[in-house]
Amino acid sequence: MRIEVTPADVAASRYAVSPLGEAVSALRLHAGQRSYASLAPWVTRTRPAYERLRRELPAVGALLALLRRGGYNADFIQPPPDGTARDFAGELAVVRATPLAQARDELARNLTGPRVDPPAYAREIYASPDVVDRLAGAIEAAWIALVQPDWPRLRAILERDLVHRAGRLLAYGWGAAVADLDPRLRWVPGGEVGVIEVADRDPRTHSLAGKGLLFVPTVFGALITYVEAPWPFAIVYRASGVAELLGPPDPGRPDDALDRLVGRSRAAVLRALALPATTSQLVAQLGLSLGGVGDHLTVLREAGLVSRVRAGRSVRYRRTPLGDALAAD
Repeated sequence: MRIEVTPADVAASRYAVSPLGEAVSALRLHAGQRSYASLAPWVTRTRPAYERLRRELPAVGALLALLRRGGYNADFIQPPPDGTARDFAGELAVVRATPLAQARDELARNLTGPRVDPPAYAREIYASPDVVDRLAGAIEAAWIALVQPDWPRLRAILERDLVHRAGRLLAYGWGAAVADLDPRLRWVPGGEVGVIEVADRDPRTHSLAGKGLLFVPTVFGALITYVEAPWPFAIVYRASGVAELLGPPDPGRPDDALDRLVGRSRAAVLRALALPATTSQLVAQLGLSLGGVGDHLTVLREAGLVSRVRAGRSVRYRRTPLGDALAAD
């Protein structure tokens, strides 16, 4: 697939976080549809809650049966955010407002093709007149059980990634913004019209035509492109800096070389600065105290491992080249 963009699309591009998308992707992660080594501790910790959902709520299984790789997935169950600051409740309201006729059409398309054989109970749910509400209820249950308890930390890393991505697009253009989004994306420069190539099965060419692109980072998900009406043109991509996302390292994990050199908590702060962050973002991300994070940043800065830059009213910390080398896996 090819997405044509122009310089005018830079100003029209937007950035948003989707709590509902994280809830759906968290289910897929637990179901084994995706796998990320960095999130294995989180999967282990939340596995009992996921298994309880599967036992008690058949609609969760019906939802998972719709989600597949390499084929069409019904858009109404995971619509892209509209670029406004919607919370989970606002996004869920959009799902619940889906007309039944639209849901039926998307489900029929979703269930077409080889290797699509949902269980009988799932087909009964798809055929029910309240299918939209039942699938929305499954998403809400996943949010409450799996994502909501960790949402402050999740939001911190997602918002930090958005600031980084927006800065790259404005300062260096499309090539820099797309370069490290996903291995399946490639930037092809071309004068007034450049192209984002997506390695998928869609042979079509789509033009943003001044509408801009919506960037949506994800922790639990993978690359998704939205190019069909009524949704905005959007790319969902894996956020950077997820390894230290859900709190300090597991106390049962053996110390590695960096832990032994600078201490576990200080090492966690250094690793978390894979992207620049403020002190408050690090507190939310790592679950450490404000004073503790401040002390660690002072020591790391004096050692030449991090530097600080003022951006408006906030001070953001970033790793130096020496800090990058020390924190490298």
